[in-house]
Amino acid sequence: MGSDIDTEVVGPVGIVRIDRPEVRNAVDGPTAEQLRAAIDRLDADEDLAAIVLTGTGGTFCAGADLHAFADPARRNRLEEDLVGPMGPTRARTRLPTIAAVEGHAVAGGLELALWCDLRVVAADAVFGVFCRRVGVPLIDGGTVRLPRLVGLGVALDLVLTGRAVAAEEAQRIGLANRVVAPGQAEAAAVALATELARWPRRTLLSDLAAARAAFDRPLDEALLHEHRLGVASLEAGGADAGVSAFRAGQGRHGRG
Repeated sequence: MGSDIDTEVVGPVGIVRIDRPEVRNAVDGPTAEQLRAAIDRLDADEDLAAIVLTGTGGTFCAGADLHAFADPARRNRLEEDLVGPMGPTRARTRLPTIAAVEGHAVAGGLELALWCDLRVVAADAVFGVFCRRVGVPLIDGGTVRLPRLVGLGVALDLVLTGRAVAAEEAQRIGLANRVVAPGQAEAAAVALATELARWPRRTLLSDLAAARAAFDRPLDEALLHEHRLGVASLEAGGADAGVSAFRAGQGRHGRG
């Protein structure tokens, strides 16, 4: 059996593609394992600056593969541990992750998009808690990450109704970071990831880790956690090259 996950490295960017277009990139158990393994492998690559997650065939991901529910060898695992049913959704990467969303990102596919740090979305893309329609619960972080991203009231409107959310609304409520022409989401996400690679890596990763952790603890503790990460970055020389370049005249007056 071939892999349902395709990976590629483009310069400083690792790309992970769910490749099951015949089921709109729905994820079964084996695919979830392959997806997490692919992301773990790229995340460990010291030459990479970011990871882009997308799907083939014009669809991001239609969620869990409901056809696999009846097959013990293919159904998504439901153990209570740090391995998400959709694969990486309970893991934390070292690198920033960007979802490149074409077509539908619904049910567990929405949860995969929410797991990513940023979302680049095609203008005709659709988000939604479509699993509401068949009684399947959100179990890959949807009820946790969506309220943090768009606010509780807006999140509950999406979670409880299961309605479709177009790209324009997704951007307005903060679910989409960029909206691009149809067919251009992956290229735009790779361009954004490459832009992130311009900046001093250690400091960028430190700030990413601090921002991710901010909601996990009280404000006072989050501020001190941010401080500890930032000081560790400075002590490791994370700002040395950039500060030296600035003092030499580069990057002043807002120029990159």
